Amino acid sequence: MSKPKNGANGHREDIHWPSLVAAISAITAVGIAIGLGLPLLSIILEKRGIPSTLIGLNSAMAGIAAMAAAPVTTKLAHDVGVARTMLWAVVLSAASALGFYYAEAFWMWFPLRLVFHGATTTLFILSEFWINAAAPPSRRGLVLGIYATVLSVGFACGPLLFSVLGSDGVLPFLVGALAILVAAVPIFIARRESPVLDSKPEQHFLRYIFLVPTATVAVFVFGAVEAGGLSLFPIYATRTGFTEAQAALLLTVMGIGNMVFQIPLGMLSDKLKDRRLLLSIMAVIGLCGSLALPWLSQNWALMALVLLFWGGCVSGLYTVGLSHLGSRLTGADLAAANAAFVFCYAVGTVAGPQGIGAAIDIAGNHGFAWAIAGFFGLYVLVSIARLLFKPKQA
Repeated sequence: MSKPKNGANGHREDIHWPSLVAAISAITAVGIAIGLGLPLLSIILEKRGIPSTLIGLNSAMAGIAAMAAAPVTTKLAHDVGVARTMLWAVVLSAASALGFYYAEAFWMWFPLRLVFHGATTTLFILSEFWINAAAPPSRRGLVLGIYATVLSVGFACGPLLFSVLGSDGVLPFLVGALAILVAAVPIFIARRESPVLDSKPEQHFLRYIFLVPTATVAVFVFGAVEAGGLSLFPIYATRTGFTEAQAALLLTVMGIGNMVFQIPLGMLSDKLKDRRLLLSIMAVIGLCGSLALPWLSQNWALMALVLLFWGGCVSGLYTVGLSHLGSRLTGADLAAANAAFVFCYAVGTVAGPQGIGAAIDIAGNHGFAWAIAGFFGLYVLVSIARLLFKPKQA
């Protein structure tokens, strides 16, 4: 089994800040660009008169690109090198981000989406692998909590930039491309610190999905609830009786919970011998919070309080799940498992909106809550089963 360079194999206890700063700052720059690009592209297509169905189809290319890129990322990193693969991904994602402005024909946006999201998926996989490999075991949760918090801030800055720049002209595309190119600077500086994959993964890519199911199912549920919940929650809230402003504030509260709980949850996970226990507890909280939503529909303040903790638990599934993954594997196996982790997230982002939307159509407005509860219920069953029947495994 391969070992990362400079001892970043999970056995040392000091935090190797050059590697961590490089990986975290790089992916945060990409997060800013994605946060800017997603609303920008949708608004421009809307202005061009593209039907909503086709806009949705074009947006769905993000999940398809992620699922296509995940299985090949580890092989590329092994053949080319982690830092070099990341630098090429930066170039491709920046070029495709700028390419949207010059692509006047709608059909051209489909291959551009594939390139952009495929390249950014590669960056996410290798950045998280780099962070996991560089983080000492006793402080892995803290490090990944910092990563999740900073990344959340990056994503939040994207829409803020969009509100300032607007959608006219080349400027917003240029700013997005430059934000991505900035990511190349810390990667290049710390390129000699990046982990080295001197061997290939020991198992087939799909095997890693089932090797650490407590982590991969956690990120699937996170992707489903994040993508489906955030996109459809304004509809649910306004149909329940809240105003658009109240619904927006509730989403803001969820975002605050997302940001403020990641470091404390990561630190708490470092204190536990088995992170699966914390994952199970967060899943139960998520399940209870989902089931409580219909009974909170007449009390905005109480719903906001529940969503604050609920949002933290939802995002905590990603942070603690990724930390759990890093505690189980090293080297090429960790890189491949990280790719499987992101693959499952992508599947969740596709399944979540479809499942939650269908539940609303079938069961009425509260089908939103029941569907999200179903995703959390699935994870509660998986996590408890692993705790009871696989005490020494993933």
